[in-house]
Amino acid sequence: MTHPVTLGGRPMMPPPGVPAEELLIARFRGHARRLFWSASVLIAVFGGAAYFYDNLPAPFENWMLLTAAGLVLLLIVVVPYALWLSRTCTVTTRRVIVKHGLGASHRREMSHARGYTIGVRRGILQRMWGVGTIILSNGVDAPLRIANVPNVTLVHETLADQIEVSQILAHRDAQAGADSFEDS
Repeated sequence: MTHPVTLGGRPMMPPPGVPAEELLIARFRGHARRLFWSASVLIAVFGGAAYFYDNLPAPFENWMLLTAAGLVLLLIVVVPYALWLSRTCTVTTRRVIVKHGLGASHRREMSHARGYTIGVRRGILQRMWGVGTIILSNGVDAPLRIANVPNVTLVHETLADQIEVSQILAHRDAQAGADSFEDS
């Protein structure tokens, strides 16, 4: 009788024929470098509003200054931050899930077991920030593009490992199914 390999009392690989439990490997958002200009505008607007408050020429009033500052903050700081927060990528032991959208949520998935190619693109600025764009393509569906991935090499290696493990498990299960079919 074979005993499953365990790590801390938890099986690392399920026995043949038993579906593997889906576990969370990583959940991340795109790199926050896109929020740099929003943060700069936030500081400038607060500094400008503090300086001009009660120091405006005669026809202008403080409520006009605060309204303009609030509008600028809403459009240039809050909206980009909300868009950044709404985009997530989740890597599990079975699939990659990319979600985005504020009002209506859009979701795309790609299964490790089906296999896919992993492309990594890194421009000069992306290399400086330690990020990159990962493109996953299975040859059937439209490529899944994940932009501004932090620690792009680590994510690339993790995805490659998950494809390999999923295909090993699928092959092992297929062999176990063929062996049990021959025995009966």
